[in-house]
Amino acid sequence: MKIRDLQLPNLELGATLRLPDSPKGIVVFAHGSGSSRFSPRNAAVAESLNQAGFGTLLLDLLTPAEEADRSNVFDISLLADRLIFAVAWVDRQPELSYLPLGFFGASTGAAAAIVAAAKLGVRVSAVVSRGGRPDLAGQALDLVTAPTLLIVGGDDYTVLGLNERAFAQLRAQKALRIVPGATHLFEEPGALEEVSKYAIDWFALYLAARSDKVAASNR
Repeated sequence: MKIRDLQLPNLELGATLRLPDSPKGIVVFAHGSGSSRFSPRNAAVAESLNQAGFGTLLLDLLTPAEEADRSNVFDISLLADRLIFAVAWVDRQPELSYLPLGFFGASTGAAAAIVAAAKLGVRVSAVVSRGGRPDLAGQALDLVTAPTLLIVGGDDYTVLGLNERAFAQLRAQKALRIVPGATHLFEEPGALEEVSKYAIDWFALYLAARSDKVAASNR
C-alpha cells in the first residue's frame, strides 16, 4: 500500500492518496459540510475500499481561508469545481490516469459529486452517496450518466425523504440502499460497515468491471 500526503497544486488543497498494489480503480472522496479529509467516517470507508483493492483520494475541497466563510460550505458549484480540479490532477499522474474513477460523497459533498460527474461525463464510472443531499444537485440529477448509489440511514427521516425524491429524478443506472436503524452519521454499531459493503459492491460492479475490460483490451 502506497500512502502519500500531498497538496494539489495552485489551490494548495490538502489530500491523502492511498494506493494498493494493482488498484482496480480510484475513488475521490467529497466530504460534507463542517468536515475535511480527516473525517473518521470517510476514512473508515476509504480503508475498506483500500482493502478491497481500490485506491482512494481524500481531499479538502476548501482552503482554510475559504472555510472561514460558512457560505462556501454550501456552494455546490464551487465544491463540484474542486472535484473536477482533483480529477484533472489525477489524470496528470501516470500511475493514476488509466484507472477507472468514482466519487464517494457525504452530505453536501454528495451533491457536488453528482454535479461534477454530470460535467465530466464518461470519465466518472460510478457515484456513491452516504447520507448525502443529492437534492442539492438540481438539474445535474437529470444529466449525470454515471451509475449512482444513494445510501441513507433508515432513521434519518428528513434526509431519507430528500433522497427518495432525488432518486426519482435520476435517469442514470441507480439504486437506493437504506441502512435500518441508522441515523445521519451512521454511528450505530455495524452501520458504517454496511455503508462500506454497499460502496464496495457498487464500485466493484462499475469500476472493477471497467478496469478488467481495459486490461483485457491491452493484452
